[in-house]
Amino acid sequence: MTLLDGKTAVITGGAQGIGLAIAGLFVKEGARVVLGDLNLAAAETAAKELGAARAARCDVSDADDVDALIQTALDAFGSLDVMVNNAGITRDATMRTMTEEQFDQVIDVHLKGTWNGTRKAAAIMREQKSGTIVNISSVSGKVGMVGQTNYSAAKAGIVGLSKAAAKELAHHGVRVNVIQPGLIRSAMTEAMPQKAWDQKLAEIPMQRAGEPGEVATVALFLASDLSSYMTGTVLEVTGGRYM
Repeated sequence: MTLLDGKTAVITGGAQGIGLAIAGLFVKEGARVVLGDLNLAAAETAAKELGAARAARCDVSDADDVDALIQTALDAFGSLDVMVNNAGITRDATMRTMTEEQFDQVIDVHLKGTWNGTRKAAAIMREQKSGTIVNISSVSGKVGMVGQTNYSAAKAGIVGLSKAAAKELAHHGVRVNVIQPGLIRSAMTEAMPQKAWDQKLAEIPMQRAGEPGEVATVALFLASDLSSYMTGTVLEVTGGRYM
């Protein structure tokens, strides 16, 4: 018996990076997966490689898109058991130089997008009296990062949103938990200037960056019955950074 046998999971931002790593592990553990991503071609390619998967174009800041994404899961697999709100963007700049548009874009995708995903999934899950929602925050939401007033605000907001939702949904049998990754190796982080990478690495007691798969295993734990008595929790996957 696998941990997600017979379950259906929807993952936003699922075409690459952490989202794709989560999708791959979920499929290995018996789940049917729907990948939501702005890049439909990449999502379709990933879904084909995963096998038990479907793809849908989704702008998470658009409630209608999120409805359509969830409907894809219901039409294809007949249920929605796990929702992973992972989609995200960065528009880094100091507060002095950041534009209002850059602020709004990041808040819309991360915070409003997670709200859309959480509330739309919850509407289905509360009726079936079961389900798990995993929201991806960041260590930036815990400590605040220079050049990320938008991103840090959004990621901190995801924690508050998730705790409030967890309280609202607990008596319906629906759990909501949060992951806060630290420095995770990806195309985005590896594009950093070497000086910035080295500075971040020096802050990590384990002296290395994390891998997407190391976030995926925590998502699996929260999505499965292994965490059956956990809701409203925030799990840090940081190598000990900012303890």
